[in-house]
Amino acid sequence: MGRKQRQRLKDLVAIDDTWRDLNLDIPPRYLDVYEAERRLPQHNLSLPYPEGANGRYVKFTSQINMLGWNNVLNELLMLNHLAYKSKRAYVFQQYIWKWEYHPWPRSKAWDWHPHTPLSALIGGPTTGDGWPADDPAPRSVNEDYWDLVCPPSKVRVIWTHHIKTEYNLRWTPNSKQVFDAWNKVLLEDTAQCVEVIAPQRDIEDFSQVFELWLWGSERILAMWEELRDSPVSQLLRTSPIIERNIARNEHLFWSNKTTELDPFKHVFAAHVRRGDYDEACLNLANWKSTFYGWNQLPWLPDRFVTPEGGEPGKNTPENIKKYYERCLPEPDTIIKRINDARDDYEKEVFGEVKKDHYVHTLYVLTNEKGESAFNEITTGELSRALTLSTLVHKRRTSRWPTDMDLARRSAIFLGNGWSSFTSNILHRRLVEKKIPITNRFF
Repeated sequence: MGRKQRQRLKDLVAIDDTWRDLNLDIPPRYLDVYEAERRLPQHNLSLPYPEGANGRYVKFTSQINMLGWNNVLNELLMLNHLAYKSKRAYVFQQYIWKWEYHPWPRSKAWDWHPHTPLSALIGGPTTGDGWPADDPAPRSVNEDYWDLVCPPSKVRVIWTHHIKTEYNLRWTPNSKQVFDAWNKVLLEDTAQCVEVIAPQRDIEDFSQVFELWLWGSERILAMWEELRDSPVSQLLRTSPIIERNIARNEHLFWSNKTTELDPFKHVFAAHVRRGDYDEACLNLANWKSTFYGWNQLPWLPDRFVTPEGGEPGKNTPENIKKYYERCLPEPDTIIKRINDARDDYEKEVFGEVKKDHYVHTLYVLTNEKGESAFNEITTGELSRALTLSTLVHKRRTSRWPTDMDLARRSAIFLGNGWSSFTSNILHRRLVEKKIPITNRFF
């Protein structure tokens, strides 16, 4: 988003029409959220170094946008960690929607392209929360403060494709090697303000610092332990908007079988990808794709080994069938996987499969429209099945982060290994030390 567009937004914030966010027929403006971001205490030029007028800042204009939320989320967490290690304040940006994913028609959008404040979707250091008390790292700031503290005359521009060429960062280096090269660049640069920019796609496609080809290969795994232990991950939290959504719907997860104060200890969350995934699975199969992101961690159950045969762009019919069994499973397969995963969990945790199952409520995360698909996978051994449409939402744009947080809290999570949505849920569950047997894949 450019400076003029952000100024228009600031002018809107000055108008007290927060009531509009209660109208579910139009997109929320999130004026209260934007105002809270504007008032972050680090947005103060008089603060001492490494913040304030003499602080060090980095803005990754190169970060991916107008794509699905989870493709954005995994990259920006890594970028925040890179800024943290390079002793610079991370400049967080609004989430800009891919139009097809926005839950309103274009005629109702306030802006083109539609956007949502980052702190409506996540909380923690990435959106400006503090670091541990003894950590001197500068806190993240928003784009408006960047415009103030880093006018164009103070900004050093670094192009991603130049760094990739200079340090040979394409195709073969693992994520740690990519990270270390960029950390060296940002640490050693004496400029107070650095803006990392990607070239146009006709010069280089997927030119982000941590690009798609890295996330879609095992090369990404070299950064797992460092990112897991980083305060970026350890302090990542659910946004207040999503917390309210969870609280508003928690009663739906209680039943006469609930024995814990936390009802989600009895919940099985299953990510059943549908919608556009028929074509996506065929494409993944033809290009012999591995699992995505953290789903590839070798010590997790249900690993996928790319079958031999075929060639890039055209796989064999036998191999395509194997992909579909895992990527787009049939209802009978889904039911079996859910029951088997629940039984495996109860055996490991309790030493036996419970006659009256401890995990008794199924929550289905899906992009399927309509209820027929969910009726097919309701299994008698899980006594209740809930879906996103069961829940009460005050803002449509909060639905998928709510899905993710419910899956984070659940006793067991069964996901799709090729999905960034699954990978980001898994990231939070593993940071919270949920044992491997609770994290499964179709």
